[in-house]
Amino acid sequence: MTHTSAATRHFSGTYAEARSKFLEACARKDAPVESFVMETHRGALGETLATDVARIGAPDATRLLIVTSGTHGPEGFCGSGCQVATLHDGDLLGRLEAAGVALLLVHAVNPHGFSHLHRTNEDNIDLNRNHIDFGAPLPVNAGYAEVEPFVLPAAWPPGPADQAALAAYVERHGMKALRAAVTAGQYVSPDGVFYGGQAPSWSNRTIRAILRKYASTARHIGWIDIHTGLGPYGHGEKIYPGRNAPADLARARAWWGADVFAPFEGDSASADVSGPVVSTVYDECPQANASLMGLEFGTLPDQEVLVRLRADTWLRRHPEAPAEQQRQIRQDLRDAFYCDNDEWKGMVLGQCRVVLLQTTQGLKAS
Repeated sequence: MTHTSAATRHFSGTYAEARSKFLEACARKDAPVESFVMETHRGALGETLATDVARIGAPDATRLLIVTSGTHGPEGFCGSGCQVATLHDGDLLGRLEAAGVALLLVHAVNPHGFSHLHRTNEDNIDLNRNHIDFGAPLPVNAGYAEVEPFVLPAAWPPGPADQAALAAYVERHGMKALRAAVTAGQYVSPDGVFYGGQAPSWSNRTIRAILRKYASTARHIGWIDIHTGLGPYGHGEKIYPGRNAPADLARARAWWGADVFAPFEGDSASADVSGPVVSTVYDECPQANASLMGLEFGTLPDQEVLVRLRADTWLRRHPEAPAEQQRQIRQDLRDAFYCDNDEWKGMVLGQCRVVLLQTTQGLKAS
């Protein structure tokens, strides 16, 4: 057995298996787990859905490393594998302990999407568009209404007229404008793409409760939210999802390197989105300096991923679609966010470990 395939044992094929592996790994480490159970829904296999939280380290530690998985449903296959691998990594855990850094693992931020193979949650909400101030006017995405008819056509796959309308839009406005109109987030079409919701979701309320309970003593926080689906195959882009504050961005680059890209600077694979999950740290942990990263592993070409996301959203509008088409769209979406092979998993684990070591060193020096 090669080392890579030995490493891949930490990954799973279903949400239920991923949850089981995570809980087993926590038990092996005697890491207490608190499970935030979603009472209103069940998983694709009838299983319990939960966001599971494990904290390792001194209860009053002032330095905290947070690793979250499954913000976008099936992206949890990757993030869960990284979390389970970390729990089996005695050397890394020893370094955290020696540095006085506590570790908070949040498994499956969006358990419903993880189990049912939807990027969005039980209400079609994209959680990285949901963590906004709902007491203020909702963000306006002026371009969305124009693009929705051909991005989500009546029939799937899109017909020639839909393809022509999309091409004409790109011709007029450019690909960057299309990407922004589609992916930045919208708050007007509940069954549309990248919908941000009208109120805090279950996952939003849950992550805030987790931070209040487990991060209240932290003065320095490093938060890695693991994602997939953007950028070159197997490469982990370091996306800075925090506020546009020069000191914060400088600290992120000091910790993680010059290859930290900020969406608001225009050089990231990610659009500049409203309401990412990690932004809750500013509300719930005002006592802490926070260094934030979306660690984004590439899978398929970006445009192919977007087409599969559109198909997934179309399917939610059309539950009457033939069973075989439904099955194919589900499988295609899973493959868009999880490359189920040893090479990709090995690339993921190596890069994730580097980032966790860098974060440990950054927190240690804080």
